[in-house]
Amino acid sequence: MLRSLLLALVVIFGLMPGAIAAQTLQDILQTHADQVAKPSRKKVGPLLDDLAASGLPQAIDFLEAWAAREVVRRAADGLFFRAADGALFDLDTGDEAGDVDGVKAVRPNGGVRRAVSEVLVQFQLLSPEIARRQAAVDAIARSPAADQIAPLAASIDGEPDLALKTRKEQLAQILTARFGETPEARVDAINTLSESISIETRAVLNQILITRTVLLKDAPDDANIAKDYRPFANDYPIDTAKPLLLAAGLLQPDTTPLDVRERLAANILDGAVAGIPVGQLNTDEARREAYDKLAENGLVPEFVPVFDSADISRHGSEFALVVVYEEPNSAVTDAAKDALEAIEARVGFNQFIDLSLDALSLASIYFLAAIGLAITFGVMGVINMAHGEFIMMGAYTGYVVQLFVPDYTLSILIALPLAFAITFGAGVAMERLVIRWLYHRPLETLLATFGISIALQQLAKNIFGTQARPLTSPAWLDGTLVINDVVAISYIRIAIFILALIFLALILFVLNRTRLGLEVRAVTQNPGMAASMGINPDRINMLTFGLGSGIAGIAGVAIGLYAKVTSEMGADYIVQSFMTVVVGGVGNVWGTLAGASLIGFLQKGIEWLNPSNTLAAQTYMILFIILFIQFRPKGIVALKGRAAGD
Repeated sequence: MLRSLLLALVVIFGLMPGAIAAQTLQDILQTHADQVAKPSRKKVGPLLDDLAASGLPQAIDFLEAWAAREVVRRAADGLFFRAADGALFDLDTGDEAGDVDGVKAVRPNGGVRRAVSEVLVQFQLLSPEIARRQAAVDAIARSPAADQIAPLAASIDGEPDLALKTRKEQLAQILTARFGETPEARVDAINTLSESISIETRAVLNQILITRTVLLKDAPDDANIAKDYRPFANDYPIDTAKPLLLAAGLLQPDTTPLDVRERLAANILDGAVAGIPVGQLNTDEARREAYDKLAENGLVPEFVPVFDSADISRHGSEFALVVVYEEPNSAVTDAAKDALEAIEARVGFNQFIDLSLDALSLASIYFLAAIGLAITFGVMGVINMAHGEFIMMGAYTGYVVQLFVPDYTLSILIALPLAFAITFGAGVAMERLVIRWLYHRPLETLLATFGISIALQQLAKNIFGTQARPLTSPAWLDGTLVINDVVAISYIRIAIFILALIFLALILFVLNRTRLGLEVRAVTQNPGMAASMGINPDRINMLTFGLGSGIAGIAGVAIGLYAKVTSEMGADYIVQSFMTVVVGGVGNVWGTLAGASLIGFLQKGIEWLNPSNTLAAQTYMILFIILFIQFRPKGIVALKGRAAGD
């Protein structure tokens, strides 16, 4: 502690004795030459004290080299150098000082290296290089100790980096909470930490609240008791009590069936045990009879039945247990317990926020995957099982564009409209060649589009192979937005959410503010009346199918940035897309949004309740949706007009 305080005061305020300050690092090392050349844990203290008091910046480099066993001593003059790449380097200037001929390596043992590391951390806390200061803080966090409080606290005010300063302040509070000199200082630090939800904070509070269970008679009068288990209580921990009672000699060890067999086998005499032939010892009753006879003769210990709760009533207060804190001060543990309860409440709230963000992200993906299907299904009543393959086509379009445009940002900007154009054209072709001949024949449409989906999958396999292809997101979408230790969301998910909002706004604009949207809504509600007003339903169906397919292509690019790009990727979203459309309300944009939100939040909620089985979560979700449709068959937002009539 004294060395730490001296180091902090000297380095920060420049209070260096003149004689020491005028010295070079080599002068100090020559003063303690024997300690450097043949170091030991007991003798290295004065050398480290002088290095700390010197304030020399090159002392950090020396300590690092010494701990790394890179320091050597030249036999000719006894000077010390750092050896690297076959050359010697001056410890004060860093200049090359000859070759390594005639030098002897200095090899500090593990104890010395640990002592050097402690002092080195204190030096590094005030280093002008932020990387070294960060490394020192990380080292303290990994191995906290009481003597680190003073130098850490002394380095806070002069820390120029705001983030690192905040980290130092929090770490200083953590060290004070565990190792503070007075209970009042520890309680104050704990109360300050109660405002944080970091893992480190929760860890240090849990360390303060470590307990052990002891027999009541063994608990000292001044013990800091966490819980008192009384005999005859319903929550009495029998399993915990048993080994303690055995160790205290208050309970005899159980006589297990294996013990009985081994002890009987050890007492076989002339083919019998206690006068009972071995051939008759084939039942528990016979073995117990033979065992009791041996016990009467003192040949084996008395039979002790398996310990159970009935023994509590026989032994009374001898079985009373208490759980005591390892921390003796009750004020500290009370403060830690209150702080931990408050933190856990905030952690629970933040976990809810994190789960909601995940659900919102999943809902955005489902909305992107389903919105094209909602338009197609709602206007035309066509069950398009190949919708997932349009998503797959869009993802592969993005992959192909990246092969020719290495700039990932530019490639995505090119891929989005290109994917729309390709899948729009494929959708129009599919409607003209197949779908138009199957209107009002839903079963044939389902079978035909299912066959097309299989054909498109096989075509993708023939072109791109069966292995997953990378669709790389731009560098600015890498990483995660970390709000705190609990809440975090990746930038790619944020981008998909924003893209979903853009899609929602564009589709609402097209449907509500353009002539095409007016005609689509007219055909949706009453195709006969729309035709009598000069609208061509056949043309609207073609454009609508192409529009829905084009939107699926754009969704494929977005989903490909987040998920794997394979020929089967469309199958991963077709079921969720149909569920989203049906639950939300067929042919309604707001219904699709509501359906995607319901399914996304429902799936994440079930996965949170059953995190080990994702397949079971999807099964429960489908069952819930089936029940939901029974009570609201037209979905959350029911459509009027033709869809309502159907």
